[in-house]
Amino acid sequence: MRLVPEKSDVHVPRLVGLMAVDARETARARGLSLYASDRPDVRLAVVDHVVRQFPQPGARVPRESTVYVWFDFGEGEGGGGIREPRVPRPPLGGLRRELAEPDGEPGEPGGTPPGPGPYCAALSSP
Repeated sequence: MRLVPEKSDVHVPRLVGLMAVDARETARARGLSLYASDRPDVRLAVVDHVVRQFPQPGARVPRESTVYVWFDFGEGEGGGGIREPRVPRPPLGGLRRELAEPDGEPGEPGGTPPGPGPYCAALSSP
């Protein structure tokens, strides 16, 4: 009876932050392969940086497993998001809009308190 050795488990290395060529070599040294859905031929990617990976670094996987990686957008490929002002702008007022304004006359129950308004401030100097 011939015994077939089982594939030994390996720890997934941290590939995030590495250039594509370094990530490929690091994975190959552990017996892993890379797959990038945003780069059909990951062997041609050289200077792109890995921004995400699965499985996470430190996970134990069988040797010859595939590590999925995603690269950052290259120059001219977008990824910077929308930089124009949002239209329509958010309503003004924030939390002040949510405060209930008291009804009634100053000095009445439920009315505004007597005295200076909310924008009055006293300053003093030594």
